[in-house]
Amino acid sequence: QVQLVESGGGLVQAGDSLRPSCTASGRASGSYSMGWFLQAPGKEREFVAAITWSVGMTVYVDSVKGRFTISRDNAKNTVYLQMNLLKPEDTAVYACAATARIYYLNRQPYDYWGQGTQVTVSS
Repeated sequence: QVQLVESGGGLVQAGDSLRPSCTASGRASGSYSMGWFLQAPGKEREFVAAITWSVGMTVYVDSVKGRFTISRDNAKNTVYLQMNLLKPEDTAVYACAATARIYYLNRQPYDYWGQGTQVTVSS
């Protein structure tokens, strides 16, 4: 029903920036909130940021507030994650996800998942 494809990861130095994007396709009933999650080796998947589709309200994990900004372009069915002041601890696979919910967006589960894009930050 909904397919999500991420791009825009890469290998950067500490303090640099990246802007991964996630594009949704396929038919869906109503609109979806979109979230970004990270998966680091040996650790559980962790919430990063989310945005509602209709009004653009946002939620962030405390560790990225002031550094990351989630945004959307509904005309392109695309969500972005502007990642500034990157740290080695940010290294992970970043995956986007979609949910019909508009509350508790930092919680599991989401309905659809992308394949993820690798972000690597060297010190």
